[in-house]
Amino acid sequence: MVVNSVHWFRKGLRLHDNPALQEALNGADTVRCVYILDPWFAGAANVGINRWRFLLEALEDLDSSLKKLSSRLFVVRGQPTEVFPRLFKEWNVTRLTFEYDPEPYGKDRDGAIIKMAQEFKVETVVRNSHTLYNLDRIIEMNNNNPPLTFKRFQTIVSRLELPRRPLPPITQQQMDKCCTKIDDNHDKLYSIPSLQELGFKTDDLPPAVWPGGESEALDRLSKHLDKKVWVANLEHPRVSTCSLHATPTGLSPYLRFGCLSCRVLYYNLRELYMKLRKRSNPPLSLFDQLLWREFFFTAATNNPNFDRMEGNPICVQIPWDQNPEALAKWAEGRTGFPWIDAIMTQLRQEGWIHRLARHAVACFLTRGDLWLSWESGMKVFEELLLDADWSVNAGSWMWLSCSAFFQQFFHCYCPVGFGRRTNPSGDYIRHYIPILKDYPNRYIYEPWNAPESVQKAAKCIVGVDYPKPMINHAESSRLNIERMKQVYQQLSHYRGLSLLASVPTIQEEAEPLMTDESQTSSGPDSPPRDPADGEAAPVSSVSAAHTENTAHSQPAQTSCTSSPSHTPPGHAPSPVSRSKPSSPSSSCPTSSPSPTPSTTQTSLMGPWRKGHSRKARRSQRQRGRQYSTAKEGEMEEEKMEEGVEQDEERMEEEEEEMAAGWQQ
Repeated sequence: MVVNSVHWFRKGLRLHDNPALQEALNGADTVRCVYILDPWFAGAANVGINRWRFLLEALEDLDSSLKKLSSRLFVVRGQPTEVFPRLFKEWNVTRLTFEYDPEPYGKDRDGAIIKMAQEFKVETVVRNSHTLYNLDRIIEMNNNNPPLTFKRFQTIVSRLELPRRPLPPITQQQMDKCCTKIDDNHDKLYSIPSLQELGFKTDDLPPAVWPGGESEALDRLSKHLDKKVWVANLEHPRVSTCSLHATPTGLSPYLRFGCLSCRVLYYNLRELYMKLRKRSNPPLSLFDQLLWREFFFTAATNNPNFDRMEGNPICVQIPWDQNPEALAKWAEGRTGFPWIDAIMTQLRQEGWIHRLARHAVACFLTRGDLWLSWESGMKVFEELLLDADWSVNAGSWMWLSCSAFFQQFFHCYCPVGFGRRTNPSGDYIRHYIPILKDYPNRYIYEPWNAPESVQKAAKCIVGVDYPKPMINHAESSRLNIERMKQVYQQLSHYRGLSLLASVPTIQEEAEPLMTDESQTSSGPDSPPRDPADGEAAPVSSVSAAHTENTAHSQPAQTSCTSSPSHTPPGHAPSPVSRSKPSSPSSSCPTSSPSPTPSTTQTSLMGPWRKGHSRKARRSQRQRGRQYSTAKEGEMEEEKMEEGVEQDEERMEEEEEEMAAGWQQ
């Protein structure tokens, strides 16, 4: 029997470790590799030019690789349900192969294609390679519910066998056995479109910071592994000005588009560790970047409403405001806060931002300042962010907005102090907001506080050449903490209300700037671990969902709070009283200390990761008690304070464990 195979490329845009493509080649007489420009993606208004360019470059690279193997990529326009019946007849197809898509939309689409293929008597072969593990197996091992804490997820994964080893790349010998004639008019019929054909203007488009394609991904992997020599000592790279910019070792967009196999990355890291550590088994924390990705895929795979609040069983129902003008200012980098505006400018220009930057802008949009829905921010990231997987993007926004997975809402990022601590020189600001380049370091993060003479000398007058701050951060953050407190008080199973007794004031927060040693890397690419040992009962409501989501932390953040008496401009009425916002000049205190490592993994991560700052605080508190003559009431208050601090220490511990999250 003649076997005419079609392999359908979607996310797995590579020839290495592609089990579905290997199935297409197995015993086939002809093989055609197809990519369908699905209008659901191609016609979507929320796909920006950088994402389109990356995809087209990945397709060009894939076609070039296939050319070297005497084959080509067939790019077909249309919807899959309309395209395949025609191709089945035209090419006399007997076998269709494709990579398993774990996301709800993809599963529905693929189910329709499989049913249609059966009607045409076409065999369908589906293989998983976009995730390390079988997500359904993880859910099955958790009483048929997705684990909603990272610790529980790790526990289950630790009981599974190692991921399957990656397959070798497709070879010339394999392709020669199923030679397919390429017509002379192939480029006319099945060419890869240009950005201009898709309606984008490219006259002023700068070169890509992240070139798409498998070849680039493998080259970056090689550099990435050289960089990972630090694995020998299990040290995390420190945040610096350079790390806020894209690096030639970043891999996240290539994992998202499948230009790089997650299993290839996994086993390369594993083998490097074992080589450096004399064959000792690596800890799970070595693979945090990949495991957080798996965690969110698992949480989303059976939840079609994972990307929205309404109808989402794991998402807290929060009455967010609606303010299109404020949303536009945030998305376009016109907030008047240089740290936030620089981040959003980098995102729009390059399609990528550092994990700490993602934390900052997400908190600012949602619970920190503007009180706008995480769904709005998620859609902006979906448009602009190259590595925005549907599951990971939605999950991270729920986490950062304290809508799921994370509940320590009284910790928020200061849009001045956090940036200043991360990049004290302000060079990051000057790079992306050149109008501020002549401001001295003292005022680069808060130009509105610069004297008029300084503003004139810098040739940038706040309110004329650069916008004034759109909101008073200290007042809005305090108001929003009260709003979140009210929301969580309505959740009958919320277990963190005792922490609300000691929300620190601005004066209590002021501490010295971080040292280099305390600057660690973390981000929404790597949400914090949950300290809960066990898994809650199956989730059937918002309240039930949050019995499982206990205290988490965010990296290097500030509890930027003030009197909850004012509401941000343009916000809807709230039960909390308010008055006219005051000047933002004192709205951003120096940030609290950077998170410190987890004691739960000290044995794995080495003695260097002990919590030095926590020890210092605890020691100081104990020394004070030696000379204390406090009354009983004061002792009770001190005990409460110690309990709060222990909770905060635990939060800091968890953050370090997730420092190597989504992206590099």
